Amino acid sequence: MYVHTDMATKTITITKEAYERLRARKEQDESFSDVILRLTERRPLTDFVGMLKPSSVDAIRRAIERTRREQKAVNLRQSS
Repeated sequence: MYVHTDMATKTITITKEAYERLRARKEQDESFSDVILRLTERRPLTDFVGMLKPSSVDAIRRAIERTRREQKAVNLRQSS
């Protein structure tokens, strides 16, 4: 049995750097469309649980808190 499916296509222009990055992520049996779909797939946040060490989480938390304090100070100076 022969099944033919028409695939809609779009031509896009990307830089050589973007092409090289895409090509580097392409696996042997993947098309470029497959790579783009894989890389842009939305994943639930629960997929990322446990990826960071607790020390990294703490460092990120401290950086966010510091940035918020600094931004708040800037906003206060600007509104004075």
